[in-house]
Amino acid sequence: MTEQWHEPRARFGFAEVTGPSMVPTLVHGDQLLVDYRAPFRAGDVAVLRHPLQQDLLIVKRLAERRGEGWWVLGDNPGADGDSRVFGVVPPELLLGRVRSRFRPLGQDQRSVLGVLIWLVSAVRPVLADRSLSRRLRAR
Repeated sequence: MTEQWHEPRARFGFAEVTGPSMVPTLVHGDQLLVDYRAPFRAGDVAVLRHPLQQDLLIVKRLAERRGEGWWVLGDNPGADGDSRVFGVVPPELLLGRVRSRFRPLGQDQRSVLGVLIWLVSAVRPVLADRSLSRRLRAR
């Protein structure tokens, strides 16, 4: 049974990153602030339904428009599970644009210096990579 997607009542929501496909931009355990009503553009990081397993949510970068859908890639070129495996993603599977990430305090960050470094870097906006689609065409 496939779950039907409905527009969320709230504009913003949260998601958690699992796996290494978006390293170095996002790491396992990062918490994401997702904007469910933002328009999508090439270079944005988005939460979407996996095209082959639609009950699974994934986080990928929108590399470029291809025909009627989006070519999506992880930021980690060594990880799989993006359009190189499943092809173009239809726009109806895109759920929201990632606006920022919150990196939880690690267990190894218990010193005063570790906590100060964490405070400075824990919350960051997730910016679009506008050069990505140009790099794809240059290959």
